[in-house]
Amino acid sequence: MPVISHRGALMPPSPIRKLVPYAEAAKKRGTKVYHLNIGQPDIETPPAIMDAVRHVDMKVLEYSHSAGFESYRKKLVEYYSRNNINVNSNQIIVTTGGSEAIAFAIMSCMDPGDEIIIPEPFYANYNGFSTSAGVKIVPIPSGIEDGFALPSIEAFEKAVTTRTKAIMICNPNNPTGYLYSMEELEVLKAICLKHDLFLFSDEAYREFCYDGRKHISALSLPGLEEHAILMDTISKRYSACGGRIGAFITRNQQVLDAAMKFAQARLSPPSFAQILGEAAVDLPADYFNAVHAEYTSRRDLLVKRLQAMPGVKCPLPGGAFYAMAELPVDDSEKFCQWLLESFSHNGATVMMAPASGFYATPGKGKHEVRLAYVLNSDDINAAMDCLEAALKEYK
Repeated sequence: MPVISHRGALMPPSPIRKLVPYAEAAKKRGTKVYHLNIGQPDIETPPAIMDAVRHVDMKVLEYSHSAGFESYRKKLVEYYSRNNINVNSNQIIVTTGGSEAIAFAIMSCMDPGDEIIIPEPFYANYNGFSTSAGVKIVPIPSGIEDGFALPSIEAFEKAVTTRTKAIMICNPNNPTGYLYSMEELEVLKAICLKHDLFLFSDEAYREFCYDGRKHISALSLPGLEEHAILMDTISKRYSACGGRIGAFITRNQQVLDAAMKFAQARLSPPSFAQILGEAAVDLPADYFNAVHAEYTSRRDLLVKRLQAMPGVKCPLPGGAFYAMAELPVDDSEKFCQWLLESFSHNGATVMMAPASGFYATPGKGKHEVRLAYVLNSDDINAAMDCLEAALKEYK
């Protein structure tokens, strides 16, 4: 029998989706499952941008330019300018989701055997993209004790080797919800300039910053013009995860030229979703006010409920819509599976993402889970009722 590739064998399964079969079985038994495991918002996709697709005057569904429709890229220039990111339309490549932007960054800038430093816990798919490119992740641990703040500059310096080519961050962070400060970004800037490294910045949750704090883009930092690469997506911003439209943005022309070859190889990004994304740039300036208020309320409720449970630790996230919690259980993966296989409370249970899949260091995250507060407050309360009852019952 033919044997699969070494790369295929090494590809890690998604910690977010690996428990799906157990959730499906629970639903077939009649158990309601509250999904806090995945960043799929229940916020309505703005009707105006859905209408832009419904009413488009298009006789043939053609390929777009490999970099994306020029009209959409010019609209994105407007959007980024409003967020203190000054680029032109030729410095933007529209991608098939933020995932492809991450893949383009790694494939364009790194060779097999190169190393990328990432503070952990980190978005699990960074592991998959790095593995597929033969790139080694060098993790630097952050901790729940200080809310998963950026590790010290000494920790980064210690991790740099002759094979290090880049540092990757997600800001605000998935899975921790941590929002990096200007001081922390200046630390990263100093390291990148000193060692001539790329800074890959995943900014999918730019709009979701709380408590009066503002997002600072890596592309707004002077001095990093040749180093910073921004990966972005409309998925979370407009609750349009199924659109699969993102962006790869840099001022480094060599990197752009390399990424364009990868973009040409996959021909073009989805046309209908580009039309949707273009319309989204023209949403009213106050569109995010209600969305922001809703996520703030959900965050406060979730964290309050978690912190009230005996033995549970949960720092207050500064951004995104995720929280990391430490639970009084021996193994969070076993616990999350047990919740779906063997537990129900008032006919319901809760699905969470075991945190070990967000770490590269073996054994890390064994007592932690990631929760996505993407459900309405009533559902979050009901999910927390399930979790509270489960922790009392679990042996």
